[in-house]
Amino acid sequence: MKDRIDLHIPAKAEYLHLVRLTLFGIASDIGYSFEQIEDMKVAIGEACNNVILHAYRDKEPGILKIQFGIDDQGLNIHIKDEGISFNYESMINKSTNVHEDSLSDISIGGLGIYMMQALMDEVEVRNYHGTEIILTKRLRGS
Repeated sequence: MKDRIDLHIPAKAEYLHLVRLTLFGIASDIGYSFEQIEDMKVAIGEACNNVILHAYRDKEPGILKIQFGIDDQGLNIHIKDEGISFNYESMINKSTNVHEDSLSDISIGGLGIYMMQALMDEVEVRNYHGTEIILTKRLRGS
């Protein structure tokens, strides 16, 4: 990793604009197109919203840790919480089967993961002392 930028914010919706603004600044500086940046903003917004809505359900809002890792290949974004985790495998199985369902049969949950996968080059989920989602977007031509 060439450079790393860490951002720690309260896991509250009113601070999400800081995450999007930071992402925009970093991504535009390293050469992503407007469309790529907008895709990343949607993906990171979904990951952060999941933390806000689900990770600290029964306690005071905790801390949302975002790490932007910049290298020659592109950008890796780590979104980490220390709250309640979720079963990634069941969510991914649920989201991969939505093509076979009618809109009225689709339940909430898992679609955010599906959206992140559609917008990013790689999505990795780690469940250890909370949840960490790693979103990767490569620079084309690297």
